[in-house]
Amino acid sequence: MAASNSSGIQTLLDAEKEASKIVQKARQYRVQRLKEARTEAAHEIEELKASKQEAFKKFEQEHAGSSDQTSQRVEVETEQKRAEIQAAFDKNRDAVLQKLLETVYTVEPKIHVNARFSQ
Repeated sequence: MAASNSSGIQTLLDAEKEASKIVQKARQYRVQRLKEARTEAAHEIEELKASKQEAFKKFEQEHAGSSDQTSQRVEVETEQKRAEIQAAFDKNRDAVLQKLLETVYTVEPKIHVNARFSQ
């Protein structure tokens, strides 16, 4: 009976060692799988960043062109308005100057309506 007891104990010890090896392999696999998952996630993040960066650059180029066009259009409109104002100034300059000088030189002294005479 002692022999069968020791063979049963030996079987249990062997089974425990085998189970310990399986658990160790499972832990190693889990650690390896976590590392792989992190690497895959980092790779996916880099790909996503690259695609978003590409989309942003494309968007920026599309809108930068329209900004330049708008800037040019504003510049042309400003120059046109400035030319119109300069033309109006040149056209009315002498008349305005003449009217100003006439007003300054022609003085008609009179008493203001609100002035009171003290007696």
